[in-house]
Amino acid sequence: MKFSTKTRYGLRAMMEIANSDQKTGIFQKDIAANQDISLKYLDHIIHALKVAGLITNVRGKKSGYILTKSPSKITVFDIHSAFEPGICVIDCLSRNIKCERENICAAKGFWGKLNNQIVTYFKTVTLKELINEQTNLDDGSPIPCC
Repeated sequence: MKFSTKTRYGLRAMMEIANSDQKTGIFQKDIAANQDISLKYLDHIIHALKVAGLITNVRGKKSGYILTKSPSKITVFDIHSAFEPGICVIDCLSRNIKCERENICAAKGFWGKLNNQIVTYFKTVTLKELINEQTNLDDGSPIPCC
């Protein structure tokens, strides 16, 4: 399973926005420079995050971006959902696919449980936790384990 570049870059952009001044926000060009993402590609990411209701402009167009809610209330799943319709480790788990072996395949149950664990993990990790981890990395402080 591989997650899209939009999801990965969207997570980085959200961390950058969360670390900005909530009164003035951060400009798209600064996010692009700080995260080494092309401005054109970041346009698509920003648009998806706005449509998902995760970010907004401080004062309309040509102003900085801020989060619409606290980083502790935004999960990795929320960010992922801005770019993908869901998490699906194999095709036969997709709602759009009717597998002919569905009722006789024990492996489907295995993949379904794995899929549920991934979804649960994405729903439990918040943007705030990732920001704290990044702060520890930036400070050179060891990250508490276990």
